[in-house]
Amino acid sequence: MDPKTVKPFLPDSEAKAGRQRFLGDSIAMSYLMPDSTRKSQLWEKVLRTDLYQVLEQPAASSIKVVSVKSGIPRNSRPAWVVMVLIGLLLYIGLLNIFLRGDVRRVLQSFYDQNALSKTDKEAGLINSWAFMGLFVLFCLTAGLVIFLVTQYYGIDYGVGGFQLFITLAIGTAVLLVLKFLLLKFLGYIFETGAAVSEYLAILNLTYFNVAFVLLCAAICFSLLSSRFIPLLLTMTLVLIGVIFVWQYIRNSLSIISDFRFQKFYLFVYLCALEICPILILIKALNG
Repeated sequence: MDPKTVKPFLPDSEAKAGRQRFLGDSIAMSYLMPDSTRKSQLWEKVLRTDLYQVLEQPAASSIKVVSVKSGIPRNSRPAWVVMVLIGLLLYIGLLNIFLRGDVRRVLQSFYDQNALSKTDKEAGLINSWAFMGLFVLFCLTAGLVIFLVTQYYGIDYGVGGFQLFITLAIGTAVLLVLKFLLLKFLGYIFETGAAVSEYLAILNLTYFNVAFVLLCAAICFSLLSSRFIPLLLTMTLVLIGVIFVWQYIRNSLSIISDFRFQKFYLFVYLCALEICPILILIKALNG
């Protein structure tokens, strides 16, 4: 018998100690490399108790009550409106550069009677380049303000956007041209051509002053919040009304006093060509 293959005899105490060391190493390895299939009875017991549910839920003081509410729709204005406003401001700058004297005289005519008396009332301003430039300015600003009002009230005309703006501007120009032609025709019929020419010059100066008011209103309309729009519209209408009333009282009465005719004709004219178009426009904007 080979002595190398013979195991040495160990006492019982040493054998038990070796067995305990073996078991300890096995348990340590089981903690280092746990078995994924083995279930933890302690963890399952914790899940079955109410302690886990209490720990899982947040404190009552930290719970935020979130209420879902329907918001207020915000009316967004088209981006091209700002571009049009910038174009109008540049257009006014060009008018001031090339037609400085005429533009200044138009602005001063509302405040200074002497400036108005210097203006050629015999159609001198009507046939000038200043008239054409300021006429285009009035039509564009009026069309833009009307477009912004229709957008604010949600009125649908079948067309919208830039196309509606151009349509309103061209419509304003056509109506003004028809009004001027009709007044010329009435002056020819009643043989009051000089009075009609003077009255047309006063109307043009009034419209051109209103154009700057409408431009300021369009700028405020595009920048202010929606809750300020009713106040802006009220102030704009009041200011335009003051301009028209002041021009009529200051200038039209002097024309009426120079030319004697029945006041009924004046009443018919004011109803047909001044008051009625404004009422039609308000009715159209109200839908």
